Amino acid sequence: MERTIKSLSIDIETYSDIDLRKCGVYRYVDSPQFEILLFAYSINGGKVGLIDLASGEILPAFIIDALLDDSIIKTAFNAQFERVCLMKHLSKQFKKNIYLDPTSWSCTEVQAAMLGLPLHLEGVGRVLKLDEQKLDEGKALIRYFCTPCKPTKTNGGRTRNTPQDAPDKWENFKQYNIRDVEVELAIRKKLEAYPIPDNEQELYVLDQRINDRGLMVDMNLVNEAISCDKQFTIAATEKAYELTGLENPNSVSQLKGWLQDRGIEVESLSKKVVQELVDETEGEVEEALRLRLLTSKTSVKKYEAIERAVCTDGRVHGLFQFYGANRTGRWSGRLVQFQNLPQNHLKDLELARNLVKEGQFDDLEFLFGNTPNVLSELIRTAFIPKDNHRFIVSDFSAIEARVISWLAGENWRLEVFATHGKIYEAAASMMFHVPIETVTKGSPLRQKGKISELACGYGGGVGALKAMGALDMGVEEEELQGLINDWRAANPHIVNLWWEVDKAAIKAVKERSKTSTHGIYFTYKSGMLFVTLPSGRDLVYVKPKLMMNRFGREGLTYEGIGATKKWERLETYGPKIVENMVQAIARDILAISMLSLEKAGIEIVASVHDEVICEVPNGKVSVDEICKIMSRPVSWAKGLPLRADGYECNFYQKD
Repeated sequence: MERTIKSLSIDIETYSDIDLRKCGVYRYVDSPQFEILLFAYSINGGKVGLIDLASGEILPAFIIDALLDDSIIKTAFNAQFERVCLMKHLSKQFKKNIYLDPTSWSCTEVQAAMLGLPLHLEGVGRVLKLDEQKLDEGKALIRYFCTPCKPTKTNGGRTRNTPQDAPDKWENFKQYNIRDVEVELAIRKKLEAYPIPDNEQELYVLDQRINDRGLMVDMNLVNEAISCDKQFTIAATEKAYELTGLENPNSVSQLKGWLQDRGIEVESLSKKVVQELVDETEGEVEEALRLRLLTSKTSVKKYEAIERAVCTDGRVHGLFQFYGANRTGRWSGRLVQFQNLPQNHLKDLELARNLVKEGQFDDLEFLFGNTPNVLSELIRTAFIPKDNHRFIVSDFSAIEARVISWLAGENWRLEVFATHGKIYEAAASMMFHVPIETVTKGSPLRQKGKISELACGYGGGVGALKAMGALDMGVEEEELQGLINDWRAANPHIVNLWWEVDKAAIKAVKERSKTSTHGIYFTYKSGMLFVTLPSGRDLVYVKPKLMMNRFGREGLTYEGIGATKKWERLETYGPKIVENMVQAIARDILAISMLSLEKAGIEIVASVHDEVICEVPNGKVSVDEICKIMSRPVSWAKGLPLRADGYECNFYQKD
């Protein structure tokens, strides 16, 4: 019977000997042992069908045709998983590389994330109170059929479980697979009034291509760095044994007891506490604490993450989660966590990385000292361009400070950004009423201007200044509140923006109405607060409610993922909403630049916060060309002065 397929909803169950959570889907399917076990599907939202590949069934021709047909929309929750797995399956079947273009794929996870919902199927179903819920026994069935098992006498020494080993469980697993498609369809139905906008779908497609493209890694550096860390840790631990006499000098409880015997009582051995103690102690105690700092550095974990995730093409794929930060829509990191790589400040990165690659660890320690810190600073340099290519790295200058100034109409700041761009000096000049020429680099006034700029933009108080390191910079504690007062006095329009946003959001929720301020619209509908940005994109706060907040006044609360990673009711207020808005607007500007770069034929391999990393052929494309594209005015942000700076390199680094 001929079928007219407009959409195909898919969920698959798979097997691989690679740990999906630790290594990512690209490495997962790269294993020769990878296979698809079950393929559940719905055509045009109809009854769910199932193909049992593990029991010998094959994908019928009409399914394969639909997968290859870019005019037919394929939907799934976390569609990247299904698309990458099916690419590998079809490539094996046809014995040639099959690429499934992401343009015809729609991700229900992204649709849910854009409404502030959780990033997993079970959580979305629970929040939306769907009739169809994910089956609870699924996790146990996935462990049983989808991952290797331990060989035992009882199971006959087998290393994996098949349908024949547990027919009843297999039937349950098939029902679980069918149910996942039913839940995905129910979510799509529930959210049909809020489809993914075309420009966000275009961005999702770009994100998928960037993840498909991946980043080349220098595995020689990675392997030698891991080896260097092991040797250093063994040597440092042996030294700690000799010094302390402890059975395990890396044990927190044992080291606390050792310190107590020497008259030092501590509740924590966090890096900050140990560093403070190092400065206050001497002799064997100081040396033991220094060894603790050295052996507790976790930089090598990034190298191990690269080692786990690298594929046979020498690249790491799937490093970025589209709409991973669903409060702002920013990308988040996966696997290696590109968003929080340590910075590099070594004067000669190339020499340091060459010494590591050549295994000259003694020379490394002699020339640079503090081996764990050197390895930490070299992590970025593990990412390299392919042959005959180089990286061009470009990022926006002070993008958040520019956006908040533009949004608030803080004109003296806009003038700074449109001219010399020295915002720290200008802030100090405004705060302390001195000529800007007297605020020089390294001067105490510039330091105070800088720390105030970093801490105060989103309503930060004394705690924010401390967290930004104000005391470490030499600012006295009794000065902190004065700095906050001075910064706010110098930026009255930004302060006004916070509280106008606070009022507009509260009014929209209280009156179930639409309000606006500073070109931002607040609309309450369908149990959600929509904050419409100048780009037209919405930030969404789920189930907003007015309650007494920690400041003892009526404030806004909503449901979302909290610090505990659980779905809970959270507080927010004007400055925090402004922070979300500013970061979201900065993200939308970055998104426009990324699309423009790709349309110009420039291949992006990564984006981090407000930075893009492009892999370009030698002799083609200049830093200036890329920065010019990124600095183009944005149609919906008239008067916002943008500036991008860049540099080229033969391995990833901070300029």
